[in-house]
Parts: sequence; structure tokens; C-alpha cells
Amino acid sequence: MHAATDRLEFAPPPTPGLLRSLALAVLAHAFLLAALTWGVHWKSDDISVSAEAELWSAVPQAAAPKLVEAPPEPVVAPITPKAPMVAPAPKPPPPVQAPEARPNLPDPAIALERDKLRQKKALDLKKQQELDKQRLEKQRLEQLKQEELKQKKVQLEKQRLQDKRDNDKKAAEDKKKAAQEAQRKEASQAQEDAKKLAIQRKANIERMTGLAGASGGASARGTQLQSSGSSSSYAGRIRARIKPNIAFVDDIAGNPAAEVEVRTAPDGTIISSKLTKPSGLKAWDDAVLRAIEKTEVLPRDVDGRVISPLTLVFTPKD
Repeated sequence: MHAATDRLEFAPPPTPGLLRSLALAVLAHAFLLAALTWGVHWKSDDISVSAEAELWSAVPQAAAPKLVEAPPEPVVAPITPKAPMVAPAPKPPPPVQAPEARPNLPDPAIALERDKLRQKKALDLKKQQELDKQRLEKQRLEQLKQEELKQKKVQLEKQRLQDKRDNDKKAAEDKKKAAQEAQRKEASQAQEDAKKLAIQRKANIERMTGLAGASGGASARGTQLQSSGSSSSYAGRIRARIKPNIAFVDDIAGNPAAEVEVRTAPDGTIISSKLTKPSGLKAWDDAVLRAIEKTEVLPRDVDGRVISPLTLVFTPKD
């Protein structure tokens, strides 16, 4: 229906005066047919010739003689009957002249009214086509809107499902990471405990091997191979190792002291450090702890040992 509407809309306009031309053509053909019929009838009329004639006897007859004996009877001469009068044939009436056919021309008012009616029908048809076109366009737009809403709903549903899958996947990954982190911490703690246990076992073994390698004097009464204290210069050496790593440039009044306890492994690796006595200046305390962490390894004492734990005191103006 839409294609037919488009063809009617773009079709050429009808030729004006079509009905008038058709009526004139029909009248002209009727006039020509009447003229041809009259001509054929005029040529085919017969020429009638009328005549009159009287019939008489061919031989004349005489009257008979009178009888003597008897009185003569009157002789009646035979009367020859006259031939019947033949009435002359009536003359054929003259051919009736066919009236001249005149074209039946349409009334201008009627033609104008028909033209107006045709234009009105064309206008109504065009309006109806426009209405149909608008209705179809509205239906198309409504259908398109419904399709868009449907597609949007499908997309939202897909997005919701995708978000749910992503959230579930993320939750599973977070749970897996948390489990792995817990396992790592447990493994690290187990390694740390095993390391401490190995150090303790080694110390016990060294203590139980005897006193042959003891380094104490003749009057020493201890049971260890070596004295637990450090040499007099060891603390200074430790501070000298850590001090260059202290990053502190603030100008302060006084000389506050920060006391720190440092724990190390037998090879001198720093295990932990904590502030046992703050200096009252947090910036200085933090700088000292960062310097110890940065140092990582402490030097050995003169006897090859690393004292742990070791208490160190740091002041900004040493």
C-alpha cells in the first residue's frame, strides 16, 4: 500500500479537459456515421415508372337479324366488360432529409463543476495519502521506539549479568588473594620461627660442646664460651655505621636523645628495631628508625660475634 501511495503521489497530473475532448470525439463520430448512413440510403432508392392501360375486344361483333315469325326479341348487345382500372402505383415519398447532426457540446458550467469536483477529489485523495503517510510514519517511529526500548532492556540485562559475573569473579579473586596472603604470612612466620629455632639450637650445641674454647679469664665463673657483653668500642662502631643513614636537617634547640633496641641475626642482619625511650621529638625518632632499617646489617664485634639485643642511643648533635 505504501508503494502504491508513492506512485500516485509522484504520478503526472491528469490532462485538463479530458472529458470534454472525449465527448467531442464521440459526437463527431456519431455525426460521421449518420452522414454515411444517409448517403447509402439515397443511392439505393429504386426509380418507379407508373402507366395506365384499357383492355378492349380484339374482333368487333354485329347484332343478329330480327325473326319474322316471332316478334323479335330484343337483342341485347353483349357488353364487353371493361378491364378493371388499375390504380397507378403511389409515388414513393421523397426521401426524408436526415437532420444534420450537431455536436452536443457540454455546458461550460457543468464542465466547470466537473473540473472542480475532479480537483476536489484529487485534493481529498492527496490529503488521504498524506494522512496515510503520516500514520505509517507514526507507526514506523513507534515500532522503532519499541525496538530501541527492547534492545536497551536486553543491553541492561546483559550489563547486569556481566557486572554480577565481574563482582563474583572479583570476590573470588579477593578471597583467593586473602588465602594466599594468609598462607604466605604463615609460611613466613614458620620460616622465621624455624630460623630462630635453628639459631637457638646452634647456640645450645655450642654451649654444650664444653668449655674448651671458653674465652673467659681464669677467675671467670660463667658457663658460656664467650662473655655476653660487647667490647667498649662496639657501640661506637654501631652508631658510626648507622649515623650516616640518618636524614635529618631540622634546626632544633637542645640535643634530645632517642634510645633504640636493635635485634639482629648471628650474621649481623637487622631483624627488628623499636624505640624504647623517645627523645620527645618525633621527627628525630622516625629518622633514627629509618636509618637503622636502611643499614640492614651491623658489623661484628672484635671476637666475631654480633650482640643481640643491643641498646643504642642517638642524639642529633653527637
